[in-house]
Amino acid sequence: MIRRIVGATILALGTAISAYVAAGQDAVFSVPVPKPGPMDLCPVCGMLVSKYPNWVATVVWNDGHAQYFDGAKDMFKYLQALPKYAPGRRREDIRLMVVTDFYNLEKIDARKAFYAIGSDVMGPMGYELAPLATRADAVDFFKDHKGKRILSFDEVTPEIVAQVDTGKF
Repeated sequence: MIRRIVGATILALGTAISAYVAAGQDAVFSVPVPKPGPMDLCPVCGMLVSKYPNWVATVVWNDGHAQYFDGAKDMFKYLQALPKYAPGRRREDIRLMVVTDFYNLEKIDARKAFYAIGSDVMGPMGYELAPLATRADAVDFFKDHKGKRILSFDEVTPEIVAQVDTGKF
């Protein structure tokens, strides 16, 4: 009896996931996204990451190691200077990168997110790239918070990060 119930539950769950994916939605994450512990520090600025759960960004490496950041801005600094912050690591060895969506506070794929800059919203380290799951959300954020630009992941260059750092957009 229990086997039938468990089997039916697994089948229903598999069907639901298949329908979700078939509907054109991305699966949430096939790799669990670990949460930062109370003593995890951002490798870029040294801040305690868990104090800012609404801004956490995470890089998960193929070996399972997770690196946490107090915002997308520091995650980009890290990625753009791996030899400095993660000697011996290669970008090709990253399994997953996630940022926290500004509106719903869910973890979203950093590569698919949109980033609003130049807004009136400050992150833990001042001006920040506000991650948003959809372009529509980014446009709403842009209007609501006086944003200057909306960028895709690939458009965030070291020059953009420097501009965000200084507040000169």
